[in-house]
Amino acid sequence: MNMRVDLNADMGESFGPWRMGDDAALLQTVTSANIACGGHAGDADVMAATIKLAHTNGVGIGAHPGFMDLAGFGRNRMSVPRATLQNQVRYQVAASIGMARSVGAKVRHLKLHGAVSNMASEDPVMARDLYEAALSVDPDLIIMILAATAQQEAVAELGCTWAGEIFADRAYNDDATLVDRSIDGAVIHDPKVAGARMVEMVKAGAIITNSGKHIPASIDTICLHGDTPTAVQIAQSVRAALEGADITVQKFEGRQ
Repeated sequence: MNMRVDLNADMGESFGPWRMGDDAALLQTVTSANIACGGHAGDADVMAATIKLAHTNGVGIGAHPGFMDLAGFGRNRMSVPRATLQNQVRYQVAASIGMARSVGAKVRHLKLHGAVSNMASEDPVMARDLYEAALSVDPDLIIMILAATAQQEAVAELGCTWAGEIFADRAYNDDATLVDRSIDGAVIHDPKVAGARMVEMVKAGAIITNSGKHIPASIDTICLHGDTPTAVQIAQSVRAALEGADITVQKFEGRQ
């Protein structure tokens, strides 16, 4: 059986003259890009430039909405009325779709960012509400979910097209959620470690937690964070390790 997996990165997170990450270099390696929509990061110019560059490189484009929290980079858990949060997701997704159309590109997937994603990974009702909001803007979006979490329950209930994601640069708890960034070892910076663990997880068809527990998972795509200092090296290491293990790296197709 020929194993296949997508490699994605969060990007488009610069703002004005302030630069975050090396998107141009990442787009030489990844096959999908989750591009900030101005909520947690990014602005109109950054979004346009990143989408255009991703399109030029043949990389799949995704909307990456988060809490409207530029100061906290969308990583602060916030209490926002559900209807308001749904509208904020619609607002960001629509901006992404409109910008993509303006440069001849298409948004093909959605991925929640940061704290709002972590909260939705614990709460299937919240996940469903936010996915429904995004799909109300474009019902053809592929929903990228944190594999084996409440987000997967939500897409199963909705019957929408989805793709399961694991992280190359984050450690896992035994419930398949991500270890909080405040805890030592939550973020993996060593490219060699990231590459080896992704081969192990893809071949096992499972998330391997900090404790060594194997959680069966639908692994369609692997993420790394563009704001990690070693992001480019991690992307290159993960791709090389996967291909060295005869695992094809290509854009995901989505499943139902």
